Amino acid sequence: MSSDGTPSHILVVDDDDRLRSLTARYLRENAFLTSSAASAEAADRLMTLFHVDALVLDVMMPGEDGIAMTTRLRRHTNTPILLLTARGQPEDRIAGLEAGADDYLPKPFEPRELVLRLRRLVDRKDAPPKDQPLRFGDHEFHPRRGELKRGNETIKLTGAELSLLRVLANRPGAPFDRQTLAEQTGSGVDRSIDVQVNRLRRKIEDDPRTPFYLQTVRGVGYMLVVD
Repeated sequence: MSSDGTPSHILVVDDDDRLRSLTARYLRENAFLTSSAASAEAADRLMTLFHVDALVLDVMMPGEDGIAMTTRLRRHTNTPILLLTARGQPEDRIAGLEAGADDYLPKPFEPRELVLRLRRLVDRKDAPPKDQPLRFGDHEFHPRRGELKRGNETIKLTGAELSLLRVLANRPGAPFDRQTLAEQTGSGVDRSIDVQVNRLRRKIEDDPRTPFYLQTVRGVGYMLVVD
């Protein structure tokens, strides 16, 4: 459900006609608005016509595949993206998260699990974050607006990166273990937090290999260091 009370609009992108139809129908039966497309190109056309609250992308599509489409979309939007794929190996999941996906579900999947994961993604912003801006180095983060700036430059964050930064910023200087971060950000697997941390470091650190702000706490997890 969107913040204004209207049903969330999900775009299902899959070249398998039967699976695409069944997935869209199941989501409609569970109170989502749904549209569907058989390719990345068709999905692009639809997204110029209406707002989408989240995308469900098949990875193995002809033409532009789901990971390539995710990488491209992340250049200009933080709309939640859930990837579906028949390849469920850890390296495949990590590749999807590295591309900017918010979640990853191997095929075959339980439709109910898909519904729960999508609800988690679209409801991430329901809990009101702190309104006080947080400053670290040249950065200024406004949790409620979800805006991160470095000087006059606005740094674009994915939904997963924003959710992670909000949790860390809620208790700056306090260490969070991976499981807690996974639970509070809605991440499906605690190890996927490592991927999101690495992505966020590339956006806020001068040298991501020796992070100053988003630090690793050995044996625990991560913490955000502020001025």
